[in-house]
Amino acid sequence: MSALGRILIIDDNSKLMEDALPMYGYEVKAAHDGLLGLKILDEDTNFDLILLDVVMPNLDGWETLKAIRQNEKTQKIPVIMLTSVSDANKQISGLKFGADDYIVKPFVLPNLLARIEALLRRSLWNKDTKQTNALPFIKDEEICPLTQREKEILTCVSRGDTNSQIAEKLFVREVTVKTHLNSIYRKLKVDNRVQAVLLAQQTGII
Repeated sequence: MSALGRILIIDDNSKLMEDALPMYGYEVKAAHDGLLGLKILDEDTNFDLILLDVVMPNLDGWETLKAIRQNEKTQKIPVIMLTSVSDANKQISGLKFGADDYIVKPFVLPNLLARIEALLRRSLWNKDTKQTNALPFIKDEEICPLTQREKEILTCVSRGDTNSQIAEKLFVREVTVKTHLNSIYRKLKVDNRVQAVLLAQQTGII
């Protein structure tokens, strides 16, 4: 029986994932820091997904991700970042480097499996259709257009700005920024900042 997918785990504390994922049908290879992960990818790029920890010795997750995205042979491999940083603004900043999804540690295995399955399904769909808007959280509903002000705010969010920083840049009150963000979430049918930025970037809204 063939594996559901080949996964490269780049994490200095990966034993749980190394033990668990093969039980669910995945073929797994592991590296315990970013440098070793890049060395593996230099020799073998045939991976369907990469699980990449942020905090690691020798080379951290952000630098590793940048190297992955700068390499033509690996730049299209989906990457899920494993991070203990729950702050949404820092996660959004990481999207600039090309992260496809985030899981905040500590996580439960069913959540990890669901994220892996959704991202692999989206990746396969994209290969078949040559499109990029099949994000796993997208609802099958029409998306309402954003106003120019909402686009400006979402652009600021995509740069990692906080609400107070956006308010200062646009010369509005912070409560006004929050009101616009709630309108953006409602129009895009998303639940948070990270989802809004992912959707907006992949559909060309910003």
